[in-house]
Amino acid sequence: MNLKNSISALAAVMCLAVLTTNALSAESPAGMYEVVDHWKIGGEGGWDYLLADPTAHVVYVTHGPRVEIIDTKTGKSVGALTGFKSTHGVALDQTGKFGYVSDGAGNAVWVFDRHNYQMGASIPAGTNPDGIVFEPVTKTVWAFNGRSSDATVIEADSQKVVATIKLSGKPEFPTVDGKGNVYVNIETKNSVTKLDAKTKIVVAEWPLSGCESPSGMAIDTAGHRLFSVCDGKKMAVTDYLSGKVLANPSIGDSPDAAGFDAKNGLAFSSNGDGTLTVIDAKDPGYKVLQTVPTQKGARTMSFDAGNGRVYLVTAELGPRPAPTEANPRPRPPVLPGSFQILVVERK
Repeated sequence: MNLKNSISALAAVMCLAVLTTNALSAESPAGMYEVVDHWKIGGEGGWDYLLADPTAHVVYVTHGPRVEIIDTKTGKSVGALTGFKSTHGVALDQTGKFGYVSDGAGNAVWVFDRHNYQMGASIPAGTNPDGIVFEPVTKTVWAFNGRSSDATVIEADSQKVVATIKLSGKPEFPTVDGKGNVYVNIETKNSVTKLDAKTKIVVAEWPLSGCESPSGMAIDTAGHRLFSVCDGKKMAVTDYLSGKVLANPSIGDSPDAAGFDAKNGLAFSSNGDGTLTVIDAKDPGYKVLQTVPTQKGARTMSFDAGNGRVYLVTAELGPRPAPTEANPRPRPPVLPGSFQILVVERK
């Protein structure tokens, strides 16, 4: 090879190296995610939300009439909360002392001790409490009732209901900004409602353009953004200071939960089609960095800020029953013993 050809070859190699580096950087500046473990839980029945507690190194998983408590270091059960009719969500106070569970069929919120997992008071809520969140400024618990379309506000110290707030439609997942405001998706109105935790009133409701049936929600308190996952394979990113929708990045099908990694500026959507969408929330275009294969039905998730992992839950499903007049959209049955947590980690 002569000198001219050598220089040309070297330049081509250098160009390829730069292009490869840029491509990898554009693909995922934080690294690639993959399923690294399956924690077998077993048992029977369906499931709903789960919530990681990074400080205690556990994840709470609602599972039919019980809440599973799993050690996130070992993947083993360390206990369970029982005595419910049907569990939906878990909220944790800021002191590390108490937790709260929404019992949908029981129309109640239950208190439990986070140290010994003993059950405490049962507090009446609205009809079918679903999403639930603890608001730290007012030290109140907010349970959002799917069938009565309202919010039950519980004072943590007295464990008494102090307000019931009517909403414009069926509420889904809530979150808080740590400044005394509560936000909740309104599924039937394709909107987000903002509530003042001090006055206990609705202060704003914003339409989610480009979003149908919003369900899960995550929050970026530093950037003042909400991430709502929607039907139609879209996410709505909302500025919660102005109520303006900033973007509608693409996600997977049939989502039910969202997450946000503040350290790396990543937003997540867990999708029932068996994918986890990872979005670069630092990019003005909200580019999809990765679509991680998970497992069909794994549509709820929790992000663990302590170790950077994402936990999802699902199970093996049997054949879907034939539709009937009473149940036109039947769900496939859960195969006994197949319930599990999927652990997703950046590699």
